[in-house]
Amino acid sequence: MNIIIVGGRKLTYFLARTFVSKGYPVTIINRDHEVCTWLARRLKATVVCGDGSDPRVLEDAGAETADVVLAATPYDEDNLVICQLAQVRFHVPRILAVVNDPENEEVMRQLGITDTVAVTHLLSSMIEQRVDSLGIANLIPVGEGKINVTELTLEPGSPVVGKPLSEVRLPENSLVACVLRQNEPIVPRGTTVLAEQDRLIVMTTPKNHGHVLKLLTGEERD
Repeated sequence: MNIIIVGGRKLTYFLARTFVSKGYPVTIINRDHEVCTWLARRLKATVVCGDGSDPRVLEDAGAETADVVLAATPYDEDNLVICQLAQVRFHVPRILAVVNDPENEEVMRQLGITDTVAVTHLLSSMIEQRVDSLGIANLIPVGEGKINVTELTLEPGSPVVGKPLSEVRLPENSLVACVLRQNEPIVPRGTTVLAEQDRLIVMTTPKNHGHVLKLLTGEERD
């Protein structure tokens, strides 16, 4: 899998290092000569100094044979142009744009860039949804927010403690995907008996999220 990453410094460095460690060829494009030098000294990756929104630079970086192009500059308009060029001119199979202003995410999708990461929205959502006092934390939403993945801890007063999972009547479109017991993961079955201090990874839809948490914890949720 040939990967091109455009823009960024520390984020690009850590992403590229991860991909390189897995054996993937990585090419980085950055217009800042100092950043290019810094990256080239630290990574076994090809580093191209230039403007990633210039089709000639993308061509020099091997966009015609790339499997993935990630646009990670601090400018959403540049990320849009980079992804459009990769998609339309070079026919790259997979493109991904980092969105710095979450208000631009929908615009990008309307213009055909469907794979986006709105970092600001993601972080703010995780902060707002963190509920340490109840031992509940909403993890990264998936499927464009259509699925909630939640981690919760079963306290002594939980109505499901001591029950096998088959007796816990969860609503449709909800699932206990994993049980973490003393830091050991358990893939649950109907015979799995839930215990105090078990940490459950639960998948729900936004519609039934509060109901599922109430069933498992006994706490009223908004």
